[in-house]
This record gives sequence, C-alpha cells and structure tokens, in this order.
Amino acid sequence: MLHENIKLALSGLAANKLRSFLTMLGIIIGIASIIAIMTVSDAMNNSLKSSMGDMGANNIEYYLTAKMNPDTGEYPDEPRKMKNDDYITDEKMTEILKQFKGKIEGISLTEEIGSVKVMDQKKYANISLIGMNSTAITKKHLKMLAGRTFEKSEFLNSGKTAIVSDRYINNLFDGDMEAALGKTMEVQLDNKYYKYTIVGVYEYQQAGGSSQNMGNPNDITTDAYIPLRTASAQNKSLGEYTSFSVLAAKNEDPEMLSYTIKEYINDRYYKNNDTYEIDGYSMKAELESMNSMMNTQKLAFVGIGALSLLVGGIGVMNIMIVSITERTREIGTRKALGATNGDIRFQFITESIIVCMIGGIAGIISGLILGMVISNIMNYKGVPSVPGIIACVLFSVAFGVFFGFYPADRAAKMNPIEALRYE
Repeated sequence: MLHENIKLALSGLAANKLRSFLTMLGIIIGIASIIAIMTVSDAMNNSLKSSMGDMGANNIEYYLTAKMNPDTGEYPDEPRKMKNDDYITDEKMTEILKQFKGKIEGISLTEEIGSVKVMDQKKYANISLIGMNSTAITKKHLKMLAGRTFEKSEFLNSGKTAIVSDRYINNLFDGDMEAALGKTMEVQLDNKYYKYTIVGVYEYQQAGGSSQNMGNPNDITTDAYIPLRTASAQNKSLGEYTSFSVLAAKNEDPEMLSYTIKEYINDRYYKNNDTYEIDGYSMKAELESMNSMMNTQKLAFVGIGALSLLVGGIGVMNIMIVSITERTREIGTRKALGATNGDIRFQFITESIIVCMIGGIAGIISGLILGMVISNIMNYKGVPSVPGIIACVLFSVAFGVFFGFYPADRAAKMNPIEALRYE
C-alpha cells in the first residue's frame, strides 16, 4: 500500500511540475533559511568560543579600578594619578603565588608597548609589540613554525629577543623563516630605536570574522612578542603593573577562587588605599554567559526563519485541498471499488509528506550552500549543523502529516455516490 501511494504521489507531482515546484517553494525557502541561519550562527559561535577558549576557562583576570565612594555610592569620574604603592608589583605577585600555592598554576603578565611599522626599503610589516612573562607565553599556545620561544635567562635578564608571526616573515623575508632567524628587527618607539633578535616564528591565526585590512593581507597587524622585563624597561615601568591574570589549578573552581584571591589582595594591600582596589572576573563565567547569549540569539533567528516555513506549510495544505477537489471522481471510484476511509486518508497524507520531504531536502541543500557562502564572506569557518539537518528532516515529515491531515480527512469522508457525480 505504501509503495503504491508513493508511486501515485510521484506521478501526480510529475504531471503538474510547475504547480508542484511552486507548492514546494515555500518549504524550500523556509528550510533553507533555517539551515543557513543555523550554519552561519554555529560558525560565528564556534569562532567566538575558540577565541574565548584560547584565553582559557581556568583563567582569572584582575585589574586595578577606582574605589566606589561609600557615602555617595558612585565611582569617581577622574581618580587621582597613581602612585608607586597603587601598582601591582613583583613583590605582590610573589606573595600571591606563595599564599595560593597548589591552587594556581601561575600568574600571567603582559605589557603592550605599541603598534609600529617595521620597514626594510620597500618592504614593510605592521606589528603590535607586546611584552610577556613565561606564563603568558605558555598560555598563548603559540604554534611555532621555526626557531624557539624565550629562554629562562631572557625573561630574567631583559633579553633583546623577539618572536614574530609568519605574516611578518612573508612581508619582510619573502616567507623564508630560516633566513629570518637571528636577524635583527628594528623598531622606532617614542623617537627611540630598539633592536631585537628574531629567535622564533609562530603561525598567525586571524580571529574568525575579523575584517581587519581585508583588502590587503600585507597590511594586517600581527603581534610580536618580547620578554616582559624588556618591555617594562622600555616603558620605565619595571615591576609595576595595572592588571594580571591567574591560571587556576585544574581541580579548583575558577569563580570561587577569583573571589577568594580578590578579597585577599584587597584586604592585604588595598584596605587603606583611598582610591584604588583590585577587581576581577573568571573567564569561565564569561564563557558561560556568552554561550547562553549566543544560544538565545540563535533560537531567535531560527524562530524568524520558522515563520517562512509555516507559510510554506499552509501553501501545501492549500494545494492539497485543490488537488482533492480536482480528483473527486477518482476518490469516488476508489471508494466504490472498496477503498476504506483510512486508505484514502493514508494516500493523501503520503502525498503531503512526499511534497514536504522533497521540498525539505532541496531546502537543506540550498541552506547548506547559502550558509557556507555567507560564512565564507563573513570570514567565518562554515560548519554544517547536523542537529539542524536532522531536525529539518523531521520537521518536513511532521509538516507533511500536520498540513496534509485536514485535506486527507476531508477526502476520506466524501460520499462515494456524490463523488462519482462530481463534474
């Protein structure tokens, strides 16, 4: 019975190709829009999660901030200029490491020097010069393509060494990494020239969706890393920081630990400070918050796309009613030959499901292509949404049953004598 009904449905679709296509068009557009939205949304989410994940879910960020006035409950618009006692110092870092030994894996410190253009005759490369300690470099998870990272002595003795990106090498050394190792990188900062020896090359990975200098890849600014003490010496801020990161141990709850460390620092070092204190947040909480926000946004977009699918379903119901009216005599003949109401109902529900299934498959293919194209244009890595594809296939079947039931039930309840009289 099922095989015969499928053959009848397909022959009916083939006999009215244009009408069948227009009927499916609403389903195709609806499914395609949902699949495209989910593909682009998943690509964006994965890119953001990857970017946030590189920071580490066990990462806790701390920074100096102005204290709230206890009398007014407001923060000062312009806090006083910072003094030596206000800064986070190496001594404070050492004490924190000692106090929370076993609970934290290390303290990450970075210092941004500035963005500069390195020139070599007509060749150039844009870099952002950043000083890092050993924990910060480890946390970066740099994929080294040539050379090495910094040695312990370079961290301790303010080594004049640098790690640059493969983009830098492409621009200034025509991609020859081995030729770049040991060469000098000269930069001008605040009317002073500084020289660093290139000891390593890492693979540059542009954040998904970034539109930075998309017209000319050579203009992209990449990070160049130097030892933290080297950067601090140039900035004349040796051992004085305004922010730092803590890597929580794997068996510790980052959110709870972030609060404990903050309270310890403020009680010990900033209790009597009239203007400044330490504040912080856990990257785990940030990741969970962002994940929740992105999922809500995704559901909202899918809901909008589902409206077009609903319109397509109503179109299927409409055309099924028209088809049943045209085939009234056929229904009467089948009933006269012994077909039951259930047989007639099953026949037309099968036809409705076939229409929705073909439209759904075409919509899935169209949506995947559209989603991948849009993702690539936006510079995200498009990833087909497998749960979305499965859901759309099930939706197609469900829509076929739901929107085909009323026309099928109407056909099943026809009086065979009146149906045979129908002109």
